Amino acid sequence: MIRSILLSAFLMASGTIFSQNLKTVSYQDGSQKLNGLVTSNAGKKLPGVLVLPAWKGIDDEAKNAALELEKQGYVAFVADIYGEGNIPTDNDSAAKTAGYYKKNYDAYQKRISLALEQLKKNGAISSKIAVIGYCFGGTGALESARGSLPVVGVVSIHGSIGKDQTRKNNPISTKILVENPADDKGVTPEDYNNLIKEMNDGKADWQIITYANSKHTFTDPKSADYNEVMAKRAWNHTLMFLKEILK
Repeated sequence: MIRSILLSAFLMASGTIFSQNLKTVSYQDGSQKLNGLVTSNAGKKLPGVLVLPAWKGIDDEAKNAALELEKQGYVAFVADIYGEGNIPTDNDSAAKTAGYYKKNYDAYQKRISLALEQLKKNGAISSKIAVIGYCFGGTGALESARGSLPVVGVVSIHGSIGKDQTRKNNPISTKILVENPADDKGVTPEDYNNLIKEMNDGKADWQIITYANSKHTFTDPKSADYNEVMAKRAWNHTLMFLKEILK
């Protein structure tokens, strides 16, 4: 009971912190309204990081990442991929909606591009921008590289790394970091090997870090898969990568 009360208090406090430090930015994809979030240092000329959330849309993990990135001296923007009125309410709807964008990767790349424009409008130096993404957002990070979007580097955090093998492997100029949980059942050996081949074919600057004893959502404190030790290591690897390519 006490634990439940403390958790509720923590979540309420977290929501207050988020509301105080992240500002909603509304933008459009045609007639579709999108609602992203930007850190409080918006307007300052700083390196920028676009945060792509997991399959249920903007969540606490994405918000917390943005706030932590602000502390490191980055303007961070959390993208709204689905748009107002289209946010999944359960796993089934999330799988269906995320699946649409995975299949229609050009639409996913467009929504990422629109969010990148908002990041630039909010002060990010156009030549110093990176993308990080969790789960479905990790797929989006890789799609940013595949689509040659104007970013220096991408970090895919427990993302779905598979790609339709009918798609051609193209040159990749974007630096890539893949943070892969060793026990992620959604990543097959074939997916893993195909990604390496894709990056090598594209002559990319890439690296994959695999985290032991870690299931799919190992970085999310609210998940049963959470591995605190490995989550901290993954975040430190993310910050080290961003510092190298953006600072």
